[in-house]
Amino acid sequence: MTNSSDIDPTFITLEQQLRKMGLVRIQSLDASIRVDLRYGTTDNIVGRDLYQNFGEAYLQPEPAQMLMSANALLKEKHANFTFYVYDALRPRRVQQILWDALDHPPEERVKYIADPQKGSLHNYGAAVDLTILNTTTNQLLDMATDFDHFGILAYPSEEEALLAKGELTEKQVQNRLLLREVMTQVGFIISQSEWWHFGALTREEAAKRYSIVE
Repeated sequence: MTNSSDIDPTFITLEQQLRKMGLVRIQSLDASIRVDLRYGTTDNIVGRDLYQNFGEAYLQPEPAQMLMSANALLKEKHANFTFYVYDALRPRRVQQILWDALDHPPEERVKYIADPQKGSLHNYGAAVDLTILNTTTNQLLDMATDFDHFGILAYPSEEEALLAKGELTEKQVQNRLLLREVMTQVGFIISQSEWWHFGALTREEAAKRYSIVE
């Protein structure tokens, strides 16, 4: 059992805040979805745990229901597949840390990390980063790159050219297409530079409907 004195009160408050704002814990709707928040580990672009003791994936209710529907579609196609979530709601203070850590000019940086001053869909709880897990083998599908690979190999927009040059395999592209198919079928919007990132709506629409989580 975790001693309450070991838990950072900031993130207890965050979970309480999220529930008060009406956000939904993904696994409370579908326990088959796996959650591995990379920014809650040291296996990320900054090499440190940015979430501390906060390890649950939250979304606004409508995006959460969309995700459940997409996972159901995935299971209709492959009963042993399920979603594996890298990130969902992300407080803006964490967005700022990621923005500051990325060693790219601002005009290049926005391809990978939304400007925290403008707010990211993640900051509203309206975007999710994910891949697909084969529960039979307990292996992630081969998507050619890991999460947060900041390079052209992760670009959905370049897949045809990368395939032609032999830098992506047919299977890797098929795996990405499967993920995109089930996500876009329920209304998610793809990213042209990150195969793992999906938004439930535009940033302008999110700003009208939701509040940023600081």
